[in-house]
Amino acid sequence: MAQSMKSGMNGSMSTRTDARERSGQGVGGALVTLFDTVATWNERRRQRRALEALPDHLLQDIGLSRADAVTEADKPFWQG
Repeated sequence: MAQSMKSGMNGSMSTRTDARERSGQGVGGALVTLFDTVATWNERRRQRRALEALPDHLLQDIGLSRADAVTEADKPFWQG
């Protein structure tokens, strides 16, 4: 849990949490969640295209066939 402690003028302590821990709060939290979701989708798309582009001997090295790579690459970006 990433928190920073800040002492107020009256000596009380307040905590501030990072965006991931506040993602369920208000419009800002919704924007953080939306950004994270889009970033995840983009990363999946990028990795699937990279997997599909690998030559057969490298796919064999990681235990996949060309058919496995094509099947994974054909998945929609939102599907995990």
